Amino acid sequence: MARVRLGVAERREELLRAAVGQIESRGVSAVRIADVAASLGVSNALVLYHFSTKEKLVAAAFAHAAEDDLAQLHKILGRRTSALRRLRAAVRWYAPTGPAKGWRLWIEGWAAALREPALREVTHSLDQRWKAALTEVIAQGAAAGEFGCADPAGAAWRLTALLDGLAVQMISYPGSLSRAAMLEWADDALARELGVDRVALTTPR
Repeated sequence: MARVRLGVAERREELLRAAVGQIESRGVSAVRIADVAASLGVSNALVLYHFSTKEKLVAAAFAHAAEDDLAQLHKILGRRTSALRRLRAAVRWYAPTGPAKGWRLWIEGWAAALREPALREVTHSLDQRWKAALTEVIAQGAAAGEFGCADPAGAAWRLTALLDGLAVQMISYPGSLSRAAMLEWADDALARELGVDRVALTTPR
């Protein structure tokens, strides 16, 4: 059966989805242009037409995968409720709750970024956008008097650093930490950064 002819944007989207799948299953170092092409039944030349090198393909794939997560984060942080409740929802959504593919992808990206400048630039930019989104809402809540936080940016950095570290432990060593314990630690950290009692995180305002 002949393949449907796709437009440039649609083909690029298809290639990026395939690259993400290959990275998740094989890891960055083992993925080849040929693997991505074979998974779609297209030629290596077609992949190289859209992404001239493997490094550019991998960097674009990470950016593509992260955009969906960033969109979801902004959706949570944009809810019509208190900054405190939005932050808790965002932290619990971001927190690793098991062998999630998204976390596996990020861990692969962090490791590969040590050796690949193009990927390092992409992952750093995406990381900064995560922190900026959290910083903004923490600053909003502090300005509204919901909680006290003299350093919203520092709080956002410390929270994401904790959650990133927990993700590495949970993905690398399955079963080493229960989901309940991880979420309890995340709540503890959030309450501490915002200067509130933990009970305030679940008390309707």
